[in-house]
Amino acid sequence: MADDLSPALARRVALAAQGFGGASVAVPGTRQFNLLLQRLALLQIDSVNVYERSHYQPVFARLGGYDKAVLDKVTYGRGVTEYWAHEASFLPVATLPLLQWRKDEYRDYYAARPDSWAASNGATLDWLRDELAARGPLRASEIEHESSARRGPWWGWSDVKRGLETLFRQGDVVSAGRQRFERVYALPSQVLPPAILDAAASVSRGDAVASLVSQSARALGVGTLGDIADYFRLKQADARSAVSRLVDTGELRPVTVPGWNREAWLHRDARLPRRMEAAALLSPFDPVVWRRERALRMFDFHYRIEIYTPQPQRIHGYYVLPVLIDDRIPARLDLKSDRQAGVLRVQAAWAEPNLAPSDVPRIAALLRAAAAWQNLPAIAVAPRGTLAPALDAELSSASS
Repeated sequence: MADDLSPALARRVALAAQGFGGASVAVPGTRQFNLLLQRLALLQIDSVNVYERSHYQPVFARLGGYDKAVLDKVTYGRGVTEYWAHEASFLPVATLPLLQWRKDEYRDYYAARPDSWAASNGATLDWLRDELAARGPLRASEIEHESSARRGPWWGWSDVKRGLETLFRQGDVVSAGRQRFERVYALPSQVLPPAILDAAASVSRGDAVASLVSQSARALGVGTLGDIADYFRLKQADARSAVSRLVDTGELRPVTVPGWNREAWLHRDARLPRRMEAAALLSPFDPVVWRRERALRMFDFHYRIEIYTPQPQRIHGYYVLPVLIDDRIPARLDLKSDRQAGVLRVQAAWAEPNLAPSDVPRIAALLRAAAAWQNLPAIAVAPRGTLAPALDAELSSASS
């Protein structure tokens, strides 16, 4: 029989599992970054850099201001790699063998379609493997070839870039870090430890999926089947089999959360906090909100990213960050780092129905911390959004 978990406790459990509400560290460093990556299991990568790149933001949300160069040493180091986990993601290199089945699926997908780009460009793929074997890890821009003229409908990528990404998806090449945010490609044997290569060849799909579900459930604290499957973009049928397996071992326990109207499971390592003290700006790609259905169910927060929405149709703004205060999301801010002018621009600020007057000073403090982290001396609030007047007044009064 499933135990009951109140919606409020479920929120606190989820936030605690995600690293909120813990003791703060004055100057976060390598140790804290590695521990956080182990807790979250991955950091989603995205190229949009209006306020800050997505993988830096969850670390700031949980640990406060830090030196991004130190995080770069972690994410570009030998203990971390990249692959398609929850979209493109940084993840511990030890997780890579658990995704070998996904690489195999990509390979089978390409092989089953003789009219695919991969099937039609085998010579290019062979040539790229040979280039990496002869020259070592390389960026796409470092590889010169007659086929590299930018053409075709595939995001305008060159054949070299497209070939490298094909090889990356099917596991013939791996990431060897990044330079100026451009991925460096390498043959697996050039950068991966032998133990990782051996594990990738030996782990079964069932065991791999069970391990991924274990990581997902631990990172979520409490979640539905859809929540758990979505973390690593698993098929729900595969995730359900793994959940049943983990229930049998006692790692997961069925729970009922009133209002969720679906099965849920609590991880055995989850903390059950009586209260949650947190204040954070959440990236659109933060695990707390990246599954929009979960954000609505858990926080009563309807969220859609509007980057790809034409400007006249946008409701809240271009790059809108949910604001977490304790166990609520009472506001959202459209942020832009104007580095040329040295200004953190709040292009819109919107209050949610659960905003409390005491939230406004805390949101202003978050913006001051974000501006300091971004090395931006000033903050400017545009007169757009229901929260903009109060937020502008709070920031102005604090600076006067």
